[in-house]
Amino acid sequence: MSLPVFLADDLAGAGVGDRIVLDGDEGRHAATVKRIRLGEQVVLTDGAGTSATCTVALAGRSSLEVRIEESRYVERQLPLVTVVQALPKGDRGELAVEVLTEIDVDRIVPWAAARSVAVWRGDREVKGLAKWRATARTAAKQARRAWLPEIPGLATTDEVVALIEQADLAVVLHEAADTALADLPLAGVSSIVVVVGPEGGISDEELAAFGAAQVVRLGSSVLRTSTAGVAAVAALLSRTARWR
Repeated sequence: MSLPVFLADDLAGAGVGDRIVLDGDEGRHAATVKRIRLGEQVVLTDGAGTSATCTVALAGRSSLEVRIEESRYVERQLPLVTVVQALPKGDRGELAVEVLTEIDVDRIVPWAAARSVAVWRGDREVKGLAKWRATARTAAKQARRAWLPEIPGLATTDEVVALIEQADLAVVLHEAADTALADLPLAGVSSIVVVVGPEGGISDEELAAFGAAQVVRLGSSVLRTSTAGVAAVAALLSRTARWR
C-alpha cells in the first residue's frame, strides 16, 4: 500500500535531512485522524510538483515533525487537460471535481451556462469555489497527485470562448453531435479543453459562440453533467502517453 499523502506549503528549497512541521488542518488529520506515529513514513507535497518522502521524528497531539528522506520534482505531463464544467445542481459539482481530480485533470473551470440550474452569486460563489477547491485537495491526496488541479473563479461564456481559442484541441460534448470523440486525432496535441454543459443542455447561442471547438458525442447514451466530463477525459487520456 502506498504511503499517505499530506499537503505542505514549505517544501520549496527543503532537502534531504531537513525537518518540517506539519500542523494546522493537515497536521491534525495526520496525527489525530490517521494516527501517524513516530518512525512511520508519509509523503508531503506542495501541490506544485514537489513531493518528499519523510519519516516522522516527533508526533504530537495535532501535529507531526518529519525528516525528509527523499525529495523529487515532477513536471506536468502533456497534454494539459482543462474541463469547463457547467454548474450542476446540488452536490454534483463536488462529485465532478472529485473524480476529475482523481483522473488527473489539470484545470477545472466552473462555468455559468445559460441553462445552469445552480446560480453562483455573491456569497454563493465564494462558498461554491471553496467547496470545489477543498474537494480537489482531498481527492488529490487520495490519488497521490504531486500537482493540485487549478480551479479559477466562475467563468463567463466569453471567457470559455477564450479558453477554447487557446487550446490545441477543444471539444464540446453534445448528445446530438455527428462526430464521435473517439475519432478525433490527438497527434501533436499539447493542450485540450473539454466543455461540459448543464442539465438543461448547451444553448444554440453558446454552441455558436464555441465555433472554434469540435462538437462531439461520447456514445449512444446520455450522461449526467457530473459524469460526462470524466468519461470524456478518460477516453482521451487513454490514448495519450499520460496513461501509458
